[in-house]
Amino acid sequence: MKQNKSKTKPKKRSRLIYTLKVVLIGGQVTDKFIKENPEISRTIRILGNQYLEDLHDAIFHAFDRFDEHMYEFQFGENFNSPDNKSYVLPYYESSSMFASNNIAGKVDTTRIDSLSLKVGDSFYYWFDFGDDWIHWIDVISIDKEIPQEKYPKITERVGDSPPQYLDWDEEDEDFDEDEEDEDEEG
Repeated sequence: MKQNKSKTKPKKRSRLIYTLKVVLIGGQVTDKFIKENPEISRTIRILGNQYLEDLHDAIFHAFDRFDEHMYEFQFGENFNSPDNKSYVLPYYESSSMFASNNIAGKVDTTRIDSLSLKVGDSFYYWFDFGDDWIHWIDVISIDKEIPQEKYPKITERVGDSPPQYLDWDEEDEDFDEDEEDEDEEG
């Protein structure tokens, strides 16, 4: 009998694939950018045996981010409600001043299948606790047949990705232009 010498647990086989629509609902975005991109969303397919950490990586790349920050997933009716169940980084619960009182698990050990998601369920993804990139995630479908592809997989992009960091000089220029337009009209 062969022994498994891997230090990590082998991934449990899943027969489910989840299609999630990730919608940006908050963050450092200019009015001009929002006007040009009224919806900013990404559709991602992920296997049930993958972790919330894998979903974070997919969202991070789907929105063209480059600088890692702390993040968490929240399950509840309203964003940042004290009643929400949060899934956090492994070191998060002891070291973060942002740590939730309702920590349900860690992103590196929580599989998508373990969340008991159903079509129509929604939850939040909060990235960068300073710039507050807040995303609403809808479960669009759960399928039993899994095409042989690499997952997670970004299947649709709507709207441009906002820059991860707002260029305040550009924002000030846009603000000055808006004031000039109002002065000319008045």
